[in-house]
Amino acid sequence: MTKQQIKQRRWYKFLYALAWPLVKIFYSCKVYGLENIPEGPAILCPLHSNLPDPFFISIAMGWNTFCHHMAKFETRKIFFLGWVMEKMGSIFVHRGEQDIESYKSSVRALQAGEKLMIFPEGTRVHGDDFVPAKTGVIRMAATTHVPIVPIYMPRDKKVFHRFPLVFGKPYYIEKVGKKDYERLAQELLDKMWALKEEAHD
Repeated sequence: MTKQQIKQRRWYKFLYALAWPLVKIFYSCKVYGLENIPEGPAILCPLHSNLPDPFFISIAMGWNTFCHHMAKFETRKIFFLGWVMEKMGSIFVHRGEQDIESYKSSVRALQAGEKLMIFPEGTRVHGDDFVPAKTGVIRMAATTHVPIVPIYMPRDKKVFHRFPLVFGKPYYIEKVGKKDYERLAQELLDKMWALKEEAHD
């Protein structure tokens, strides 16, 4: 492990320690499928509707499961939070444009054996709104040949109410042509929603 990786993990645990009590106080989460998280590199793909979604997933995975977060560039400007996220290795992307540098940083992280959390919809989506999945995840998974882990969370998560968080089985994308990216991105989104059936009390 490099010095940079060690430092990133320390900052990750620092933010984890700050976020854990807040999440536990205000939200109750029932987790399914933790055994589906691979030991090595993987692309974690959750639905996204609330700002603290990355914290829900990281806390569900546990203190020792480090992952990089891909976040919109504007997050970097948030006081203190953006600074800590940069220290712990988050990858900031300029939405609405081809951000080659963030893509390269993501690929490097995966090739180094790290996990990476990406929201395939590319933005927060509420209620019954529909946003097609971006194709970047598919291209990245095909290039690096690391597994994708689909993750389900409900859109509406209310304070002091329990909600399910389901980790699906990892799967691989074979090298395919660009004409297949949109179809495979939609299949990923379908896999994420299908996990809702595995959540039960």
